[in-house]
Amino acid sequence: MLPDPSQRARLFLASCIALIATAMSFAVRGDIMGALGTDFRLDKEQLGWIGGTAFWGFTVSIVVGGPLCDWLGMRLLLRLAFVGHLAGTLITIFAGGFWALFGGTLAIGLANGLVEAACNPLIATVYPDQKTQKLNHFHVWFPGGIVIGGVLAYLITKAMGLDAAVVEPGTLSLGWQIKMALLLVPTIAYGVLFTGVTFPPTERVASGIGAGSMFKECARPLFLLMLVCMLMTASTELGPNQWIPNILTQTAGVAGILVLVWINGLMAVGRQFAGPVVHSLSPTGMLLGSAVVGGIGLYLLSIADSGAAAFGAATVFALGICYFWPTMLGFVSERLPRTGALGLALMGGAGMLSVSFVLPLMGARFDTETERAIPTDIGYPTLAALREAAGSSEVAAGHLREAEAAGGAAALQYVLVLPLVLAVVFGLLFLRDRARGGYRAERLGAAE
Repeated sequence: MLPDPSQRARLFLASCIALIATAMSFAVRGDIMGALGTDFRLDKEQLGWIGGTAFWGFTVSIVVGGPLCDWLGMRLLLRLAFVGHLAGTLITIFAGGFWALFGGTLAIGLANGLVEAACNPLIATVYPDQKTQKLNHFHVWFPGGIVIGGVLAYLITKAMGLDAAVVEPGTLSLGWQIKMALLLVPTIAYGVLFTGVTFPPTERVASGIGAGSMFKECARPLFLLMLVCMLMTASTELGPNQWIPNILTQTAGVAGILVLVWINGLMAVGRQFAGPVVHSLSPTGMLLGSAVVGGIGLYLLSIADSGAAAFGAATVFALGICYFWPTMLGFVSERLPRTGALGLALMGGAGMLSVSFVLPLMGARFDTETERAIPTDIGYPTLAALREAAGSSEVAAGHLREAEAAGGAAALQYVLVLPLVLAVVFGLLFLRDRARGGYRAERLGAAE
């Protein structure tokens, strides 16, 4: 039995705030990495381990938590998420070195995955007739939370006059601790909102579908195809977004972080108004359009050479990628509902795991193409030599900027094959739906 409208609204609001906490952790962590390196004398490899643990921690918890969601219940998973967010934030604030920072980030990453593991099936359960639309509305708050966290961190930086480059090594600046403390606000808010509310059983359990059927459904060819597509849609969205601040600063001469905030702001707006798009295009039509528009936007970003061009290309790119993640989840929940919480967990885990593959591949391409773009007659035969010289020579620094601009453009174009493949796959699914009379969601009845 579904909760009454007021309970459904409270569950949805609490889920959105929990996702804000998740997204803010990504934004704040990215903002404070430089300060952590300075304050704790950490090299780039150590910072990479600290930052990377959030991604695989997320993947582990969502893949493990998804199958357990039906047995442990969504309430318990969200309580564990609350403990993880609270403990991880406090451990990070009071950290004394590498291992405390690593542990704090891991706790937050695990909490982030538990939020997705519980909230995706929760929303699909309480809104059985609006799954794709409500999942889009829910996932408004991932880009929305990144914008909130990024803007607040930026304002704190400006208000306190913080600059990691001029902080003496070993001297705590306190600014990054204040930024981390921002995570406590949404964490406490969703913890309070989830307290005392009634959680329904998941849609699969309410329909009487056994665990064996759930695992069997996850082996169906259509689900496996969507799982592979999730790797590509998430890579198209999250991979370039992680590199855009660095690349566009070189290629377009614009503050890349502002372009990233612009992209995420547009994504939030687009997801909020997903309802009319779903009704006019259907989920498969949305996915086809997203692949085409996202690919065009990615190419335009790779050739942007001015601020205006960068923001124009970013607008096209944002409109393309904004529906990818929630619509993929909505498609699986509507067309393959017997996969249950496990199916949604595997999709979310695959999407986040893809980041750990695409980022180093883009980085390697970035370095390779940058080195290839170095003029042969300037006396610096390798990229490492040019980077070392750039620290003391303005001429060398200029050559490095030009080479990195070429390398960054090539790195963005390297990912273009993904939306091209997705356009073909989603196009075939769309045509198949039309041949069968249109897109049809499958609704599970009670005690099937």
